[in-house]
Amino acid sequence: MSEEKISVLIVDDSALMRNLIGRIVENEPDLQVAGKAMNGAFALAKLDKLDPDVIVLDLEMPEMNGIEFLRERQKRNIQIPVIILSSHAEEGAHITMEALSLGASDFIMKPTGGNGSELQSVAKVLIEMIRAYGGKYKKNRSKATQTTVVPGVTKASTQDLSVEPVRSSLAPASAQVIPPAEEVLKPPIPRKAPGPIEIVAIGISTGGPNALREVFPKLDENFPVPIVVVQHMPPGFTEEFAKSLDRICALEVKEASEGDILRPGRILIAPGNRHIVVEKRPLAAIVHLLDTPPVNGHRPSADVLFESVARHYGNRALAVIMTGMGKDGATQIGAIYREGGITVGQDEESCIVYGMPRVAFENGFIQYQVSLSQMAQTINRLVREHAG
Repeated sequence: MSEEKISVLIVDDSALMRNLIGRIVENEPDLQVAGKAMNGAFALAKLDKLDPDVIVLDLEMPEMNGIEFLRERQKRNIQIPVIILSSHAEEGAHITMEALSLGASDFIMKPTGGNGSELQSVAKVLIEMIRAYGGKYKKNRSKATQTTVVPGVTKASTQDLSVEPVRSSLAPASAQVIPPAEEVLKPPIPRKAPGPIEIVAIGISTGGPNALREVFPKLDENFPVPIVVVQHMPPGFTEEFAKSLDRICALEVKEASEGDILRPGRILIAPGNRHIVVEKRPLAAIVHLLDTPPVNGHRPSADVLFESVARHYGNRALAVIMTGMGKDGATQIGAIYREGGITVGQDEESCIVYGMPRVAFENGFIQYQVSLSQMAQTINRLVREHAG
């Protein structure tokens, strides 16, 4: 018997956009349109009856816009994941980050016109997001039905994925488990001895915005090394994303600029559509931004960052690969591992998409497999234990 389809509620004041998104969804055999609504008020009225697995939400709508819908969603404790349809305007970036702060799961750019290749690209990403967030929610909801479930309310949340890790069959039998949320692996790959940690590098994609919102506020206020992040995100959004993180984090968080100094307690996020690399100089370590071709289909690319970290920091680096589709970062995190750096991967249960960390793990490059709820604690501890 085939699995039940992932159901989608489409909320947009444009009939053209509702129909366009509807066709994208209905073209996939495992997805279906649960319903459509022209604003947030109609969507709320339909939720109990339709009980979708994921909501695709426009932000700019009459009567009740997307932000107002998300606030009401919070009040009612509705846990159905929400994917935002965002405009390309500068104001769109600000509102989108506000939406993420109100519990939206992720966002995607609205197609701007009739460009076929652009529409195809948007459709591909949207389908992947619907499968990721809707599929995760449906799976968690299925588990929750063993107890009590109220349609649309207090279901298993895609934002609350703190679970105990399950030992992978790929892990050696002798691998040590450190309770409560960490698994130490011992891949049989020759590597140098680790040194004191001087930098943390993070690669993350789908599910990343909310994952980083959970991790960064829990990092030590006196965090002793810099952090460099590649989060796959369109240009024009990373600056607002960094600002939104800076507001909830004791550490400084900013979108990286060419030549920014890597200093303790500073978190630099790669700008959309630009690679970021590090360079150690006699007086200071800095970052460079590059416009070289995409790697693994991405710019910025986690592999590009990790390769430069391996080259300049070697065994003095901590590399973290987190939730995301595909394999970006999964190759060059191996370079850091071989050089003696410490490597951490997010575990399957807490990932929205167990793609990038899975490939790195299966390649034998991950020493610590950690749940999202324990990620900040693990980073803090490893940096303290390997202090200079």
